[in-house]
Amino acid sequence: MDAVLSCPPVWEQWLPPETKRLWTGTELSQQDWGTLLLPVTAELTAPVSCRCLLVEGCCPTALLHMVTAPCVITYGLSHRDTLTFSSLREPVLCIQRTLVRPDGGVIEPREIPLQNLPLPPEQMLPLLGLRLLQIPLTELNALW
Repeated sequence: MDAVLSCPPVWEQWLPPETKRLWTGTELSQQDWGTLLLPVTAELTAPVSCRCLLVEGCCPTALLHMVTAPCVITYGLSHRDTLTFSSLREPVLCIQRTLVRPDGGVIEPREIPLQNLPLPPEQMLPLLGLRLLQIPLTELNALW
């Protein structure tokens, strides 16, 4: 099962199916997760385990040390982040490195134009990353 910690309420309607919305870091330590979307403000009191960690590129090192994940994908507006935007005016999601999805599928670097986002692109980036890792590969061009 996948999880998102401290999800903004406005995202709830767009969370992929099978994604659990959690409120506290304590809930995270109760099981191993598939994909975990973790905010940089998370307060973890126990180690957490997941197959794929989706986290903001500026995540504090201390937080990362609390999570065991064979795959870490960063998002943000830095050129070093795996998921970023090549344009914010007319949003274009930029996948800068090859991603291995939790289901074993591979997403090659590419740019995906996005239209009609309900929120500013930078507020949607973590949610877009989560959806990218979960929707069928045949629908990537319809990410949003």
